[in-house]
Amino acid sequence: MPSAVYKRVLLKLSGEFMAGPSGFGVDPVSVDGISEQILPALECGIELAIVIGAGNIWRGSDSIARGMERATADYMGMLATVINAMALQDSLERMGVITRVQTAIEMRAVAEPYIRRRAIRHLEKGRVVIFGAGTGNPYFTTDTAAALRAMEIGANVLLKATKVDGVYDKDPLKAQDAKRYERLSFNEALNMGVQVMDGAALALCRDNNLPIIVFKLCPPDSIVRAVCGEPIGTLVSH
Repeated sequence: MPSAVYKRVLLKLSGEFMAGPSGFGVDPVSVDGISEQILPALECGIELAIVIGAGNIWRGSDSIARGMERATADYMGMLATVINAMALQDSLERMGVITRVQTAIEMRAVAEPYIRRRAIRHLEKGRVVIFGAGTGNPYFTTDTAAALRAMEIGANVLLKATKVDGVYDKDPLKAQDAKRYERLSFNEALNMGVQVMDGAALALCRDNNLPIIVFKLCPPDSIVRAVCGEPIGTLVSH
């Protein structure tokens, strides 16, 4: 097994990866597929924390467009991320990985409240920590939550798993002549208005010198390759 070049990793997953072919809800087979990618990465010796979105359950932007209050839609999205976090926890633990879910909104019956020092202690003991409920505040995306938690736990890198294999100058799903970048500076990514991660998250990583790797969660060894330092996807750094 190759050795990792990053000790502590924050993995940001889209909720859409949990949905399977239907595009909605939680598909146990798809969740297990994510867990099967995580297992060999853990065997490389990394400490792993995860932030997961909720696009498979709730898209607040659609409801806001129909008149729902932004704060209410965002809180509903935060609750949906906890459902995904619990599903991923169940999958990992069935595969023998000790896991903890911590939530920014307290719900002690199903998860621990987010406590920074406790999260770090779990990581030091080899447990995977899944952060749910975003930052606990409306108007912030799960991308921003991932960047924030990465800073708080002292992560060495933020891995952003997407459906495309890096950052392009235009949408590669719509333009055949789209150009992929192997490396970008934070300022270049911000000036380009990169769509794979929001500006607040990029700025937070820039200001705290946290590199981001944007990569495709396919083929199945993508996470291992990323943590072992292989040139995969797009590296955004200073």
